[in-house]
Order: sequence, then C-alpha cells, then structure tokens
Amino acid sequence: MKITISKSIIENILIHAQSFLEKKDTSQITSHVYLNVSNATLTLKATDYEIGYLVKTDKIHVIGDGSVTANGKKFLDIIKILKDGEINLEVKNDMLYISQSHSKFKLPTFSHNDFPEFPSYEGKSQISINSHLLIESLRKITPAIDINNPKFELNGALIDIKQDSINFASTDTRRLAVVTVLNNNSDELSIILPRKAIIEIQKLFFDNIELYYDKTNLIIHSDQYTFFTKLINGKFPEYSRIIPKEITNTLILPKSTMIESIKQITTISTDVKLTFLNNLITFESLSDDNIEAKTEISFPTGFSTPFTIAINSRYLLDFLNTINNSEFTIGLNEGNLPFVLSDDNFKTVVMPIVI
Repeated sequence: MKITISKSIIENILIHAQSFLEKKDTSQITSHVYLNVSNATLTLKATDYEIGYLVKTDKIHVIGDGSVTANGKKFLDIIKILKDGEINLEVKNDMLYISQSHSKFKLPTFSHNDFPEFPSYEGKSQISINSHLLIESLRKITPAIDINNPKFELNGALIDIKQDSINFASTDTRRLAVVTVLNNNSDELSIILPRKAIIEIQKLFFDNIELYYDKTNLIIHSDQYTFFTKLINGKFPEYSRIIPKEITNTLILPKSTMIESIKQITTISTDVKLTFLNNLITFESLSDDNIEAKTEISFPTGFSTPFTIAINSRYLLDFLNTINNSEFTIGLNEGNLPFVLSDDNFKTVVMPIVI
C-alpha cells in the first residue's frame, strides 16, 4: 500500500475514529485502525467490538493498493504534528511509514487479516425515518440516559417502532424523556441502543442515511460512513405508564427567563424550590450549608394558593437546553407527584424532590 493524502482529510477521519478504539490495551488489534486501498478508494475501519466505524474517501493519490493496521491514537498524534499539505503513507516490511518533507515516522502493524469483521447491512430489515428527525430525537433524550446502572437496559435508549409512529425513550429512574415522531412503518419492533452509540451517531450523521437491523446489531449507512452498534439485551420499562394521564394545572412558561432564574440559584445549590403564586414565581436554593439564593419573576400563574415543587435543576436545564421554542409547557398535579415538561413532540417526566 502506498498513497498520498491531504493532512486535513486523514486527520478528520482519525479524529472520528478515536471513540471506537480500545485505548487501555494496545496489544489488542482493536487499538488499531484498519486501512485498505483498492479501486482508487481508501477505506478506514475502527471498532471496539461494541460499536464500529467505517469511512471511505477517494480524495487520495494511489501509488499502490494494499491493507494495513496501525495504532489509531499514535497514528493521529503523528498526523497532528505534521504541517498542512500532502502526507505519504506506505507499507514496507510490515511497518506503516508516514512521511512529509524531512519528517519520517514508522508504526508497527498487526496482521490486517485478524481485524474484526463488520456486520453487513445487505439483506437486513430496514427502518425508514428522516435522518434529521432521528438525530434531533436522539439529541433530546440523550441527557436522561443513565450511566453505569446495573440494569443494562437503562444505560441506553429505546427506539420503539409502532405502525404509525416511532417513540424514542430514555430514563435514569428520576426522569423519563420521550420523543414521538409520526412515521409509517411496516414492522413493529423495539430496540435498545447503548448511550455511547447514540452519542457517536449524533457526531457522524446529518442526512441521507439508511438504518438496518437484526437481533444483534443496528447498522447506519450513508454515502461516506457506515456505523454499527451491538444492541442491548433487556426489557425497557413500560414508559407509557410513567407519563401522567391527567394534568390538573398547565402553564406555558418563557424558556430564557426560566433558564436565567434557575442558573442564578445553581451558583449555590443544584436543588431548587419553585413556588407558584398568583402573579409570581419564586426560585429558592435548597442547601444544608446555611447559604441561600433567591430570585423571582413576575408571571400570571392562575394559582389562588401557593404551589411548591422542589427539583434537581439539571433535569429542568437539560430539557430547556434541548428545545428550540421560546416557550414550553409544564404540567403539575401535586407537589410530591411527577410533573411533565413538554415542547411539541418532546416530553420529560420528572420526579420532584420530597421536602
């Protein structure tokens, strides 16, 4: 294998590959990226077995075809310190040589035949969904995905496909985020994607994507990238039962004013007490350190008697920072019962703090 390639192109490809590499054990072939040159195209793969990334580019000058692997992190470190312009990549004597002008590096390789096979999307069942809606839906539910929960299914998000809609759901047991997208589907199924995969999908894809699945993997394919993730086995909670069926009090609140008021309180405490008065909303810190923060906004709530809820401010800010509208809806029943934050097709159900 022998090619020349622009620094900006190979650097961008390797930056995206980093999240797919085994970093702790460099003796593993999954710490390496796989490169193949054939038909005037460079194909690069990276995988840690759980998720995988494949990218193709024909923006290269080919002198010789071939395949090789090299440590993905060291490869990127070398590319970063080189100057803008063309970089030479060549395989000789089972080593990858990287050169530019007077600068020369070489990296050891593993046998490229030992690099893990990627699942194929050919012949697999397909999910039809607009790529923008997919990415936007995943972005909204990502903050509510749990981390290191012993129930593995909670460390991912559910894609629940119905005949006329697709629901995206995630929960960390203190809140539930659900996005509903109207969509005609031939099959009904539910799959759980790992949190890491969901984050990487949002980095890689923007438009013109195809989704394929089987019992083990979800594969996303575009003109430039192919991505796969192993699915999480398990049963996701019955999320529809968590959403309150009836709401006693509904308010439409200004997004920016609420964010500003809550952020003032979070300088002291992450836990915030909100009190809704007839023409006023007060925000107070809940702190054991004898430090207090308080602010208020004038707003007609319609409450004839004070109504108080206490919340983890991060849950409210996560919701507000992912919505696009200038207003949102809050649905309240009682101060110690779950309340609902809504914006178009996006809902977050939050358990309040009992005070």
